[in-house]
Amino acid sequence: MGDTPSTRPRRVYRSLSTHVLRCGDLPVPIALASLPTTQTDRLPDVAVIDELLPVLAADSLPRLIVLGDDAGLACVLTHLMRTERLHVEIGYVPVETTYASRVYQTGTGNAAAKAALDGRAVETPLIRDDTGTVLVGRACITGVEGAKLEGEAYVDDTLLFTGTVKTMLISPTMAMPGVRARVRKGLRKRRWVAGRAAQLGTPGAVVMRDGITTERTVPRSTFYRFEQPWLLVR
Repeated sequence: MGDTPSTRPRRVYRSLSTHVLRCGDLPVPIALASLPTTQTDRLPDVAVIDELLPVLAADSLPRLIVLGDDAGLACVLTHLMRTERLHVEIGYVPVETTYASRVYQTGTGNAAAKAALDGRAVETPLIRDDTGTVLVGRACITGVEGAKLEGEAYVDDTLLFTGTVKTMLISPTMAMPGVRARVRKGLRKRRWVAGRAAQLGTPGAVVMRDGITTERTVPRSTFYRFEQPWLLVR
């Protein structure tokens, strides 16, 4: 007699090699309640991540489940990219719908937790910018102090805009080429343009990545597909 879903050993094996990183004061879904969990801030402390990595490295299939929001997930992936540890499988469990949960179709709450436990890791384009920061949900670029954005932007060789627009938006994609961008001009939203890289040159702009706003203005900003993918569990 074959294994039934309740007796298959896969979840038992997986739960022994999986760790939860709880980013902030978030409710823990029932599916994750019995797993080893490490508490950290909404934006995870990289020292906390570094303490977990040797534990994960002891397993041939390391899996880290990020219970948090887009900014928390981006922080984890940024650290894994910078430390060359993108072989770690990453599950994402947001409590509420986010830009990243829509992009990667992870679901939310307990449904996302079950997928993070029992799902399969798939290679997914990793999008970073010229500061070495990963983007998982959405970046929003405006002029200084909320003014209109002036400049010129391209997605690969396609002109996205020249002149003045209200906002430039950038988002990852699940499939190649990996990144897409569009602009808002007044109340109108232009179509998304997909490519490997989105580049902006401007007299001055403010960039917000996954809800976190930069502290200084920039004369240029580039978001592009990194040479290595990340391993998304879904």
